[in-house]
Amino acid sequence: MAYCGLSDFISDLEKHQELLRVRTFVDPVLELAEITDRVVKNRGKALLFENNGTSFPILINGYGSDYRMALAIGRKNLEETGAEIESLFNSLIKKRGNLFNKLSSLPALAKLAGFLPSQSRRKGICQQVIHHDPDLGILPVLKCWPYDGGRYITLPVVHTVHPETGSTNAGMYRIQVLGKNIAAMHWQRHKTGANHFEAWKIHGGRMPVSVTLGGDPVYAYAATAPLPENISEYILAGFLRKKRVKLVKCITNDLYVPGDADIVIEGYVDPSGELIREGPFGDHTGFYSLADWYPEFHITCITHSVQAVYPATVVGVPPQEDAWLTKATEKIFFYPLKLTVQPEIEDFHLPDAGVAHNLVIVKIKKTYPGQGMKVISSLFGAGQLMLTKYLVVVSGDVNIRNYGDLLLHILENTRFKTDLLLSTGPLDVLDHSSENFSFGGKAGIDATLKLDEERDKIEGLHSVKQPDISGLTEKISEKINIPVAGISILNGNLPVLIVALNQTLNSGIAGDCKSCFREEKMASEFRLIVAVDHTADINDIFTIAWLVLGNSDPHRDIEFIFDNTLYIDGTIKAYRTGGFSRRWPNVVCSSPETIKTIDQKWEMLNVGPFISSPSIKYSRLIIGEKDEVIINHP
Repeated sequence: MAYCGLSDFISDLEKHQELLRVRTFVDPVLELAEITDRVVKNRGKALLFENNGTSFPILINGYGSDYRMALAIGRKNLEETGAEIESLFNSLIKKRGNLFNKLSSLPALAKLAGFLPSQSRRKGICQQVIHHDPDLGILPVLKCWPYDGGRYITLPVVHTVHPETGSTNAGMYRIQVLGKNIAAMHWQRHKTGANHFEAWKIHGGRMPVSVTLGGDPVYAYAATAPLPENISEYILAGFLRKKRVKLVKCITNDLYVPGDADIVIEGYVDPSGELIREGPFGDHTGFYSLADWYPEFHITCITHSVQAVYPATVVGVPPQEDAWLTKATEKIFFYPLKLTVQPEIEDFHLPDAGVAHNLVIVKIKKTYPGQGMKVISSLFGAGQLMLTKYLVVVSGDVNIRNYGDLLLHILENTRFKTDLLLSTGPLDVLDHSSENFSFGGKAGIDATLKLDEERDKIEGLHSVKQPDISGLTEKISEKINIPVAGISILNGNLPVLIVALNQTLNSGIAGDCKSCFREEKMASEFRLIVAVDHTADINDIFTIAWLVLGNSDPHRDIEFIFDNTLYIDGTIKAYRTGGFSRRWPNVVCSSPETIKTIDQKWEMLNVGPFISSPSIKYSRLIIGEKDEVIINHP
């Protein structure tokens, strides 16, 4: 089903009892994000904030469930879309040979052609109201977290064009509002928008940029999808909504945008102009992304429909609403990945704790030795998967979404000394663990079932058993001369040890602990040992996984204690002796003042039973003084 603007989508959400209207005043500065964080983490409904100090209602958490995500792309479920794409690809590639077979593929080609976007110079619904003297202050732009650099447009579709080829792009890059008609455009160096910007530097002249908000909710998903460069996002949108997208020309530049968008912000970037400071921003990694230099976006016009709704999302400590966008990508892009990159792939999964790029799980159909390593090597260079930090490849009957079974499978089929591929390469620019910006360590783990030719590599590894930890805390504390904050065995029975260390007592404690295990051979019963800071709850496995994946650089922080035992240092590196080469970001949390305000306002919101703030739990992870957002201890 295609939606004509967000009002249409909102009606459908209400029809399916998937929306809550909030009529009590909620401030877009800090309050709205705190409410949303509570609702999203509690698997709540979409929220429409009707009273926010502007004339635009705010829709948030519209994608925050499997059901709503499917509604947003016009399907009953996400699996339906994956099956449809597989069928289309099959019809296009298998019709080879004689003329009859080739002609039989024409209906599929004609169907695909019917999804191509069309262009019109007539005004669209998005241009019912035109502000020639633009003021971003008319929009209910959010400030989500206390140490954000300002207010941010968090769900924009940013339209750009290459100056030479004419190829267009619609990507999602956050935008920081800096003034009435000035903003900072945060397109990252690996993204197409940044590539277009570099091309305009060479070409010269003003780079036209138009930003759309709302419209059919499929647009925002398409803007996040990992499409090949130069493939229009609106082809995917048309395919998903089963109706071609109608684009209209902007008022003050020559770009084309969806005519049914709710809001359009038109303008330009001057490639020869000075960059401006953007950030910090409480990001989807769960940490603040650090301030940096980005292009200045000059706004020349704002247009919107009469019934425009302002779409937004809140990111922070996972899971947040973006987790369901990632799930949709798993389903929709599985078959294209299988077809174009690795035909042996049977499934792939991006766990929430890995925030899309820190951990990827791939399941393959294995037929020859070394195939696991082959897949690892290939995927580390495939499109946006090049930014993956940890990549695990498995085979067999294991369910890669059952994390207990998955970990047991990995331990039973991996000898870390030989089945781990450590390398360096590009990382997401939001990664804070590496010594160098957007470049650092990677780890590929071949946990596939081993064939006869590989069998000697895993001899004796199938006897995973529960280790004995009686007296272990005292032994470690005695060896390193500092009390260990706590230890835990994963799930109470797996040979995975979690050790909590207080680095404020000794900046070298993580290294001392590692040496202790190696020298005393206390690690012989464990396959994996993970070190975290004493502020982490060692019994909260999701949080431990998120922290270790975010805080570790595989090339620097992984060490083999024995052939079969791996040590991962998931502690904060800013505490270590000598400090860290870059600034270390803090965890994203609401302030105590905001939490108290929402606690007092909760009953008036009409959003269901009281939910306590997730920030209460995560605030114990904050480092340094309470008013610091980033630290680098010497």
